[in-house]
Amino acid sequence: MFKKFKAATVQTAPVFLDVEKTIAKAIIFIKEASNNGAQLIAFPEVFIAGYPYWNWIMTPVQGSQWYEKLYKAAVKMEDEVMQPLFQAAKDYNIHIVIGLNERGDSFGEIYNTNIIIDNQGKLIGKHRKLVPTWAEKLTWTSGDGSSLKVYDTEVGPLGTLACGENTNTLARFTLLAQGELVHIANYISLPVAPPDYNMAEAIKIRAAAHSFEGKLFTIVSCSTISEEIKEALREDVPNVDEVLTRKNSAFSGFIGPNGAVIGEPLIDEEGIIYADIDLSKCIQPKQMHDILGHYNRFDIFDLRVNTAPTRKITFINDHDEFNKK
Repeated sequence: MFKKFKAATVQTAPVFLDVEKTIAKAIIFIKEASNNGAQLIAFPEVFIAGYPYWNWIMTPVQGSQWYEKLYKAAVKMEDEVMQPLFQAAKDYNIHIVIGLNERGDSFGEIYNTNIIIDNQGKLIGKHRKLVPTWAEKLTWTSGDGSSLKVYDTEVGPLGTLACGENTNTLARFTLLAQGELVHIANYISLPVAPPDYNMAEAIKIRAAAHSFEGKLFTIVSCSTISEEIKEALREDVPNVDEVLTRKNSAFSGFIGPNGAVIGEPLIDEEGIIYADIDLSKCIQPKQMHDILGHYNRFDIFDLRVNTAPTRKITFINDHDEFNKK
């Protein structure tokens, strides 16, 4: 119950729209984290293998060709190209939470998905982003409640949400109610936010809110925008440097059960950082505010969550039903 472990979080850019090279890059970080004693490593949102920035800086018609490129770079868990990632978790005895573009069953369908791999190299869970944020609706299909789960791991009860859905109070409470003590919140750098919006600060506020309310540890991993990404988009967006360059666009770090940042976070810079996690630190803060226990009124409040997977079609044979009568 009172687990102690070292965690790592990564702030970097993928190899844009190249799954194989991005996984190879991830494995370099995984090896480094393991060699430094980490038992858990977090990677950014849709790290495999890129974010649809064109939704924000091009018209939908211009961005359509990029949507096709992204779909071709989307993956399923059983794809051969994914296997080195699972093997790395086993080889380096480390848990991995990483974002990816997941191919759906419908041709052309993409989900924004976080996967959880245990230290035996097994896929133990995945979470599909419930609601794509703003311009992201041009790319991703919405997930459903079946992936709002907390997973029992050797480092503790672990859950994850992607980017803006860490603002969704009911989604966060659903994870807390399942006993979550380690939360992975992953993001992308978003320089195209409104001028008065400090993305790094907003990420920190969301993480602190979840940790303070739930009395748990939040690990934040955010991507960066590489020169390679900007160069790829330059032909369609000549002023890409202007629109995709801005300070305070990325925050990665660790938040404790008291809502305070642990150590020094990464702001905009690429790298990997570590923190020692002691789950027993989640106990004392609950004496004041336990929103899952004494500091709530479940006789007044009733949250119901539909965890059934979405069914796209139901077949009914009316003739057979008639014959049974």
